[in-house]
Amino acid sequence: MCSFGFFVTCPWFYLFRAEQIRCMIKGSYKKYTLHFKNPSGTSRGVLTTKETYFIYLCKDGREGIGECALFRGLSADDVPDYEGKLAWACAHIHLGKEQLLKSLQAYPSIQFGLEQAFLSLEAAFGHNQNRFELFETDFVCKKAPIAINGLIWMGDVSFMEDQIEEKLEQGFTTLKLKIGAIDFKKECKLLASVRKRFDSKHITIRVDANGAFRPSNALEKLKQLAEFDLHSIEQPIRQGQIKEMAELCSKTPLPIALDEELIGVFENSEKEKLLADIQPQYLVLKPSLVGGIGGSETWIQMADKNNIGWWITSALESNIGLNAIAQWTSSLTLAMPQGLGTGGLFTNNIQAPLSIVDGALYYDNAGKWGLV
Repeated sequence: MCSFGFFVTCPWFYLFRAEQIRCMIKGSYKKYTLHFKNPSGTSRGVLTTKETYFIYLCKDGREGIGECALFRGLSADDVPDYEGKLAWACAHIHLGKEQLLKSLQAYPSIQFGLEQAFLSLEAAFGHNQNRFELFETDFVCKKAPIAINGLIWMGDVSFMEDQIEEKLEQGFTTLKLKIGAIDFKKECKLLASVRKRFDSKHITIRVDANGAFRPSNALEKLKQLAEFDLHSIEQPIRQGQIKEMAELCSKTPLPIALDEELIGVFENSEKEKLLADIQPQYLVLKPSLVGGIGGSETWIQMADKNNIGWWITSALESNIGLNAIAQWTSSLTLAMPQGLGTGGLFTNNIQAPLSIVDGALYYDNAGKWGLV
């Protein structure tokens, strides 16, 4: 038993104090609907709005914030009790981050929102007391940029051509085209027109099929796409067709990146089996969809172990979530341009000191944030 004079060295004291601190934190959330400036097309349809949730942690008058970016129709946690589970998380903040993350394994977007909120609360008590500066990296502290790809949304040919010209004028050297919603021949002509002007040494092209191809014709389409010297194609066939995807990855003339295939794979043993069975060339990691920072880092460790490339991509988060993804991404060793959004898709996004210059994302630590 510990004497009074040495009580501060006792393990139980620290456990008691940690519990006190957890109990002082209060959680709350609110729903927020983002509105697209222009209807945005994907192989799943046209998006005009995107709902998201902000989670707040309050302690001693200071506040941390995170974004739970539910993606309807895509997220594994797009379930009827989602908001109820979010309310449960706020009511049980006293459990602490680690226990909450374990309990919310099936809710990756809530996991990521909580990770952000705890980091943000910690930052609010940090030396500069800025709740939006979650990582002390060169991206945050020295305005070092992150190279990103310029995203070309689906639409008719003229709309996609206009976007390509805009991205080239903005200095992007990596373009990512969403394909699969219009005539495949027209998409190939569009790719050919870019390649006629720029070879792969000057402009890198990625494409994302969002599972639009059928297993019966996917390999033939990959052969046609390979003629345009593409970097990769994301998710050529619908997720869940493991045998067919494995066969494609073994025969493809074009590197394949798994995207939607990773969604809903929670257990580490399942992740290892998926990579062993399919043996893809790349992984596309969206923290809001694969369990936040912790889930993404697990995928990265497994990818590195199996010599699989990877990059990080945002998934239509507001600037709150985008900022968190970008800052975490800047803490990694990056081998290629990332798939981070620009924050400019929405009419009512949160004001943030994020900007695009010459195809790269910048954070201005002297810039202003809007109210959330």
